[in-house]
Amino acid sequence: MTADARTLVQQARNESAEFRFRYGHEMPVDVLARWIADKSQVYTQHAYMRPLGIVDMVLGIDDEFGPRLFKCDPAGHFFGHKATSAGLKEQEAINFLEKKMKNDSAFSYEVGVVRKENPAFSVLSAEEIDEHLTAISERG
Repeated sequence: MTADARTLVQQARNESAEFRFRYGHEMPVDVLARWIADKSQVYTQHAYMRPLGIVDMVLGIDDEFGPRLFKCDPAGHFFGHKATSAGLKEQEAINFLEKKMKNDSAFSYEVGVVRKENPAFSVLSAEEIDEHLTAISERG
């Protein structure tokens, strides 16, 4: 639900800004994910409150741990992932990521990236995806 997403994003931005003001550094990704999950869980506790109708994915670069991806559900659970999906065909996409990633072509994927040296979100080209998949397969 778009309204739920906009409201939660605005509240998360405010909480992040408050954290930066209070502690003098950016809010770690896992702390923000926990805050979002806690906020979502509160809406499930009371009969007069409608649970949020969104699954959040929080992506950021942690100074200590590097790139981090968390998925928060409306019940208040949050988990770290290397890759994940949400939406209508979520389970099919997750199965695809688990089983097919190392064997398929780079042209089957769309990959979004946030790098420490360039924190702007960008989409990799098919050639860049192919290079990463080759490097991953050579490591394993």
